[in-house]
Amino acid sequence: MKINEIIKKKRMEQNLTQENIAEYLGVSTPAVNKWEKGNSYPDITLLPALARLLKTDLNTLLSFEEDLTDNEIGNFANELVAIIQKEGFETGYQLAMKKIQEYPNSNMLIYTVALSLEGAMSIFGYEEDVKYSVQIEKMYERIANGEDSTIRNHAVSMLISKHMERSEYDKAQKLIDDLPENSFDKQQLQANLYIKEKNYHQALELLEKKLVEEVNEIQTILLKLMEIHFKENKIKEAEYFAEVSEKTAKLYDLWRYNSYVAYFQLAVFKKDATGCIELLKSMLTEMSNKWNINSSPLYRHIKVKEDDSSMKELFLQSLINEVNQNKELAFLKDNLELLELIK
Repeated sequence: MKINEIIKKKRMEQNLTQENIAEYLGVSTPAVNKWEKGNSYPDITLLPALARLLKTDLNTLLSFEEDLTDNEIGNFANELVAIIQKEGFETGYQLAMKKIQEYPNSNMLIYTVALSLEGAMSIFGYEEDVKYSVQIEKMYERIANGEDSTIRNHAVSMLISKHMERSEYDKAQKLIDDLPENSFDKQQLQANLYIKEKNYHQALELLEKKLVEEVNEIQTILLKLMEIHFKENKIKEAEYFAEVSEKTAKLYDLWRYNSYVAYFQLAVFKKDATGCIELLKSMLTEMSNKWNINSSPLYRHIKVKEDDSSMKELFLQSLINEVNQNKELAFLKDNLELLELIK
């Protein structure tokens, strides 16, 4: 809200008339009327008394602490694009600058305005206007040092892309290095830079590692979805997720051991001892065969460290501990076939 709107709102909340305000502050009633219409503003010396009269504080009166909601920002972005389409880019640009002046600390507004203007430049053919491009980039720079990490990282991402477009690879690399490790797109931005620099081997290695991480994350999600459906007694759906997990492992050339994990977990949920034992046999067999990740074209550039540890021994020890401690596996504790398998 603007100061004129706040004055009117607070006055009405206190059941005061414009004449009351004028009388208490020693000004004319038309002067108060102009304040509320936004045609003029109270003298700075009157602001403390006006705030006390309206039972508010200066920050509220001047809307220093007020920010826009996400919904208000979204509506303004739609309005901005509509005005650019109807009245031209300069009109929309000036409207955007005025809005930012009203809410100079709203990084979300600045970021949304920059994206909207940049999108409009592309849609309506203003890409060649350097003046606007420079100002939009300054908006990204302005919020790249903000406190909101999400908006800051998005702004930095846009700046990195612009540096890469101009072949300013050193500047792009510096911004990438400054991003936190858990940044949503740091690896992708680094891969894009490697490609621009024609460092294809590094790009391939980075993207392949990212692919493995993402696929493993998908497998974890599928296991959780399967568990939820089983607990809701939706057995067919749970079996479907186990099947998808198996197909995912095969499609993305994962270690064959991964093909059995979901089915084994499902057998545990069902307390199917026979199914558990048969699946364990297959899983132990696969553990004897080391996964040569580089044999797949999907992961050919990933550097693999030599590991002499026995996965089978580690798995068996973990299984014994789980059988002894995990209530879900208690039904296997005295299973003779399992004991023989472990032996």
